[in-house]
Amino acid sequence: MASVNKVILMGNLTRDPELRYTPKGTAVADLGMAVNRRVSDGNGNWSDEVTFVDVTVWGSTAENAQKYLGKGRGVFVEGRLQLDSWEDKQSGQKRTKLKVVGENVQFLPDGKGGGGGGGARSSAPSAGDQSSSAPPKGGSAAPPGDMDDEADDIPF
Repeated sequence: MASVNKVILMGNLTRDPELRYTPKGTAVADLGMAVNRRVSDGNGNWSDEVTFVDVTVWGSTAENAQKYLGKGRGVFVEGRLQLDSWEDKQSGQKRTKLKVVGENVQFLPDGKGGGGGGGARSSAPSAGDQSSSAPPKGGSAAPPGDMDDEADDIPF
């Protein structure tokens, strides 16, 4: 039987990216994300249900995340689930943690009027590598003033 391990998340960072390097020099960064879901209690009252997710990114994506992202910034992540297991050194108990390995990370505009919003992709060509006839892909901010007249009812 075939299997699929695919995760797609959009949310906000709960902390600044934590960058480190493996002994062989490969960059790896840990991101904390909060993903909100609006739920109704059936009486017309709405509330946010928050899920906190740990994401790990590698290589240039990790370095770009540390360089350009910060707490509160919006990100779109495509990746896969990975189960880590280890033995706790203090208690000797076996521990496990389910996390997301981010394979494609797009930086969303910060909502503070700043530019940016470029993307970091671990296996996709950069925007400069696209032919001029190809339509632009997501990940970059619209020109200033381009969306001033649009009503935005997105709850985040």
